[in-house]
Amino acid sequence: MKIKISNLSLTQLDWAVAKCEGLNIQSPDKLTDDEYYSTNWAQGGPIIEREEIGIKRNAPCFRGREWEASPSITAKGAGGHYGYGPTPLIAAMRCYVSSKLGEKVEIPDEL
Repeated sequence: MKIKISNLSLTQLDWAVAKCEGLNIQSPDKLTDDEYYSTNWAQGGPIIEREEIGIKRNAPCFRGREWEASPSITAKGAGGHYGYGPTPLIAAMRCYVSSKLGEKVEIPDEL
């Protein structure tokens, strides 16, 4: 099923980030502690740095969009994809996934 990046659950978002990173993960129970990109700065942080994603507080705003992430002007292939979320890391991972896969992503049914 295709789901908008902004509507992905954390498990689905982590799966999508792993896909962007070139990992082939078939189901959520196959995610390791090293693949919780949306909640683990040790995993998501290097992606933010490598992809040149900027993060800022987006307040006042709607609940769940407290943080905004956007690629730098110099980031390759970024194309103005923004990510929003309740935390800076979730917003950044949404930005990353949308810059690589577009606004919707095909998610396996078991996710």
